[in-house]
Amino acid sequence: MKNILVPVGTSPNAVKTLQYAIDFATDFYCDVYVMQAYTVFATMGMNSSHEAVSKSSTYQLDEVISAIDTKDVQIKKLTFEGGVLEAIQKIDQELWVDLIVIEPKSIDIRDEVYLGKTTGSIIKQTNIPTLIVPEDYKHHPITSILTAFKSGIVKNRIQLVPLKEVKEKYDATVELLLVKTPGYEEEDLLVDSGLKELGNGLTTVESATTFQGILQHIQQLNPEMLCVFRRKRGFFSKLLEKNVILKREFHCSIPLLVLPVKKY
Repeated sequence: MKNILVPVGTSPNAVKTLQYAIDFATDFYCDVYVMQAYTVFATMGMNSSHEAVSKSSTYQLDEVISAIDTKDVQIKKLTFEGGVLEAIQKIDQELWVDLIVIEPKSIDIRDEVYLGKTTGSIIKQTNIPTLIVPEDYKHHPITSILTAFKSGIVKNRIQLVPLKEVKEKYDATVELLLVKTPGYEEEDLLVDSGLKELGNGLTTVESATTFQGILQHIQQLNPEMLCVFRRKRGFFSKLLEKNVILKREFHCSIPLLVLPVKKY
């Protein structure tokens, strides 16, 4: 893990999210790229408007960075004219992003929302491993991880690299939870050997949804991180039919590592 990207929005929690990313990066000796995307609307003074908005974005990044303890981590500022997804894709092409660290709601402040539109769209429309950090959550060594899935199939084991690196860095235990949901296929019950090797134990349960299966076991296991896969018919397939996810549909009070369908 070399490059961590932190998209910064207008949320008052942005400083704490970046601090978490810095603390996490310290353990992995990563560089941290802090990004803000901005949009310039057409006006008569187009050039001056562009310059003003660009300066404002840079100033906002400087304010956030100045409020954290950088701990000698290499921090690089990136401002990008356009949408957040477009910016992330371009940065990934140039730098190869290993992990995105983001808060659940970078703009949306509604209490009933777990994933706001920006974060939801990043999870839905990118294939980059993403760590969603709860509001006000402080980093500490991750000693236990619950990895939940409805299919044990792993088409490319490089998908598992972020989970493997976190496990090895903190010598964490990884509990595997296979949730049999309605309509499962027998091949889904065959857990990939690479995934199985990462686990310290495997539990198989039946439930209406993966999330319900998680709820049945997360209090008993009390993990410090939850890891899921973003598959076309997996954990987020129904939730991410829309970008905003309400807390009544899903929420997580610990860091949530979302592994992509594929990135390689």
